[in-house]
Amino acid sequence: MITVSNITKSFGKLQVLKGIDLHIDKGEVVSIVGPSGAGKTTLLQIMGTLDSADSGKIEIDGVDITALSSNRLADFRNRNIGFVFQFHQLLPEFTAEENVMIPALIAGTKRSEAKARCKELLAFLGLEDRAGHKPAELSGGEKQRVAVARALINNPVVVFADEPSGSLDTKNKQELHQLFFDLREKYGQTFVIVTHDEELAKITDRTIHIKDGMVYSDGIITKEEIIDGETETGTVE
Repeated sequence: MITVSNITKSFGKLQVLKGIDLHIDKGEVVSIVGPSGAGKTTLLQIMGTLDSADSGKIEIDGVDITALSSNRLADFRNRNIGFVFQFHQLLPEFTAEENVMIPALIAGTKRSEAKARCKELLAFLGLEDRAGHKPAELSGGEKQRVAVARALINNPVVVFADEPSGSLDTKNKQELHQLFFDLREKYGQTFVIVTHDEELAKITDRTIHIKDGMVYSDGIITKEEIIDGETETGTVE
């Protein structure tokens, strides 16, 4: 479903990605882990079309996104890709319902249809009674679930998440991690998650380890303990 071929990226003289190759199947929940500065977020942003590679090719759902014009790329992103960020990125002046509906309205969905889809998602996420509240009136866990609903509003083929539980307490973190699998079960989305969270990495279908801008392990074969940018590898029990 996602195929990444020989992706490179440099910032000035610093080469951050040094020829990344990987494949992610439809419906997988995949984590990307590695030390700070390994290139995880850069790779996620390139796969999510928020940044461009210097060279290489990326196909998502059969579409070569590296060959699209900027306008076609923006349309593809809106209709096929969802994003969840560490700090939710909700617009403070809008309610939860309005925040969730924005991508659908941008895509040209009728307001009545967008509202119905929004209501369905908020109900599934246990937020139906919070639809009229603005972000300042929501807890951290509620804000992140609103962000997840926004990511899903256009029924994307893939959701990219960058440290989605990094700002949450233990209880909300565990609930969010389980939510990814519940959503995959109900809606069939593919999830690609950059994380430093060992507990999340352990429960994903597959873990891709990146170090020094290269994939050095692709699969659930090790236990990766990541503490403040350092990695310690041990055998999975």
